[in-house]
Amino acid sequence: MKEHTAVIPEELKYTEEHEWVLRTGEDTVRVGITDYAQEQLGDVVFVQLPELGEQVGAGQTLGEVESTKSVSDIYAPLAGEVVARNDSLDQQPDLVNTDPYGEGWMVELRLDDPTAVDDLLDAAAYQELAAAE
Repeated sequence: MKEHTAVIPEELKYTEEHEWVLRTGEDTVRVGITDYAQEQLGDVVFVQLPELGEQVGAGQTLGEVESTKSVSDIYAPLAGEVVARNDSLDQQPDLVNTDPYGEGWMVELRLDDPTAVDDLLDAAAYQELAAAE
């Protein structure tokens, strides 16, 4: 297994596409990309996010992160409606690098099925996934 230095908070849920999910209410979650993902991307220079009110399906493209190395899609971890977006990333896309689990969050979703959060990866499972890459 490969060693990496990424931070993987225990209280979050994760996807195989390297998004994290934080429950913010009974039917709402906050979404961003993981520390591991931002390490792989390098310096983030642009973030494209969906519009408020947009409906997204689980696994559907939610936006893009452009770095000095590449452009990567951000995927919706769960189906729902975009109810908030982090417009700070327009001016400070590097927040994704410096604080991926805090100020670098991307969107909030109102979930079609709030119980679907339970089906996402826990921190231990995500740690294994990241180590295997």
